Amino acid sequence: MKIFFIPFNKKLLMIIGIIILVIILLFSISSKVLTAFKPIYQAETGRDEIALTCNVVWGTEYIPMMLDILKKEDVKMTFYIGGKWAEDNPEVLKEIYLAGHEIGNHGYDHKKHSKLTDIDNENEIINAEKAIEKIIDEKTTLFAPPYGDINERTVEIAEDLGYKVIMWNKDTIDWRDQDPQVIYDRVFKSPLKGGIVLMHPTEGTVKALPAIIKDIKKQNVKIVKVSDLIKD
Repeated sequence: MKIFFIPFNKKLLMIIGIIILVIILLFSISSKVLTAFKPIYQAETGRDEIALTCNVVWGTEYIPMMLDILKKEDVKMTFYIGGKWAEDNPEVLKEIYLAGHEIGNHGYDHKKHSKLTDIDNENEIINAEKAIEKIIDEKTTLFAPPYGDINERTVEIAEDLGYKVIMWNKDTIDWRDQDPQVIYDRVFKSPLKGGIVLMHPTEGTVKALPAIIKDIKKQNVKIVKVSDLIKD
């Protein structure tokens, strides 16, 4: 009887071991699938911080005024730059960068990425990256898709290129609505902590920005760059 059961037990233990390894492997794979390829809409770090962001492919005339306000209030913003705009406005981009603001990638030609092929998705991001890097000598690592238009494949491609895909949870819609009070109210209609605010260089934003910054500070919330907001 001992001769019969010993090899049987060894075989059974081997099978159980294989099953356990398969379960661990499947769990690991599923965990990666769940955590990968997800755009970031806000941060949940528990810190009293918020990030102001600005997408730039037009509105060049308002950027110097925004920079003056940010300098006066000692605030750094994350600017997502279109590659074509960068090529057309290298000195303005340098001014933004040298003022200490964060520079992100906004695609080259402001296209809807969910409508693009894989190669066109890559080219939009890479071409913008090259255009920006040529001017400021720094590679971008944050990608804000034009129009907020993405799908799973777009996010996957961006992340494979070394980017974190950044969206927002506070949209000022300042490209459409120029009333400074409306822009202001959209920032404060939900809790500030962990928020990512989307802005554009517009007249309404310039008028609303000083009050937005001052009243964020009054709530003891620190305004930081996106990369600082999302870090662990």
